[in-house]
Amino acid sequence: MIKKVAVDTSPLISGHKVRGIGVNTRELISAFEKLPKSDFVFGKNKIKVKAVDFSSFDLSNFDLVHYQYFHPFFKTLPLSKPANKVVLTIHDLIPLIYPSHYPPGVRGRLNFKFQKSRLSDVDRIVTISETSKKDIVKFLSYPQGKIDVIYLAPRDIFKRLSAGSWQLEVAKRYSLPDKFVLYVGDVNYNKNISTLVEACDSLDLTLVIVGKQALEIDNLHQEKNLAGPMDWVRFLFGKSHPEISHLKNLSKIISKSKKVVRLGFVPDNDLVAIYNLATLYVQPSFYEGFGLPLLEAMSCGTPVLASDIGAHREIASDAALFFDPYSVSDLKEKLNEIISQKDLRKRLVEKGLKRVEDFSWLKTARETLKVYEKILF
Repeated sequence: MIKKVAVDTSPLISGHKVRGIGVNTRELISAFEKLPKSDFVFGKNKIKVKAVDFSSFDLSNFDLVHYQYFHPFFKTLPLSKPANKVVLTIHDLIPLIYPSHYPPGVRGRLNFKFQKSRLSDVDRIVTISETSKKDIVKFLSYPQGKIDVIYLAPRDIFKRLSAGSWQLEVAKRYSLPDKFVLYVGDVNYNKNISTLVEACDSLDLTLVIVGKQALEIDNLHQEKNLAGPMDWVRFLFGKSHPEISHLKNLSKIISKSKKVVRLGFVPDNDLVAIYNLATLYVQPSFYEGFGLPLLEAMSCGTPVLASDIGAHREIASDAALFFDPYSVSDLKEKLNEIISQKDLRKRLVEKGLKRVEDFSWLKTARETLKVYEKILF
């Protein structure tokens, strides 16, 4: 018996295409294409996977559909069940974890009720960590036994490079110093970038930030971000949405620093070289659903310093040094440890290279197929 499965590609043509969800969707589909045909055969049964844009495709002919994106405050799920079986991937629930920082407003609260009600049509949820699984049970009241944890993985392009002209060229092009601390990603509230900036400033360390959002925050205009009635009320009373206020404040903090270098978006090949050039990588987040840059840095042989939160402990295991994200002094102490202790850096590099061997997109794809099998046969 052949069962047809559709995997949603809509994140690849939306604003998410260069963000985590888009990259993860692309890598999962690519991994499915690379798997041997035998991985799709289960006894006398067979699964056929097709990548489909759910926003413009008739899904009624599929036995199972796999949605790749969920947001608690936006309608990302259909009004009715589109196929016999439904799988949904939820990466994290940050807006629900920080309600005062991401207020839903009237429309968001209504959408949240809709989203929760539509989960009754979802046969299984796939999420990216045990941390996110606990949050899904807590905030969405979804049965724990119907949630599968499947880890993400760094792309193959992230690897250790031999010292050579390419790295020197990248360092020169981006005016990178011999020693620097690296951060890659967005700069939203949960990322805790201000703590990292303060620590690097006080230690006279150059902090290199990769990601376009860090550049965009200098040109935020409240009137261009009015999404609902509450935003208009805030605007009329001279106030900002909490996240916009955070980003504006962070822009001021970064602008005052003489040690922060913002590179914006950089091509993948350059990013790999920058990881390799970095003295260490730091992820200071208050919260993460996963923490993929940790694995990217480890793949490049870069020592990792991460905030002591559930997802980071789960993903990095003993291959990173951890610090209290609410303590600048603890972060400074750990930064000093890694920078001053060659043996510690070497040990973190070795453990990091070993740790990333546990993650691959082929493994992710195979585990996803097992979820399909569990539902279909």
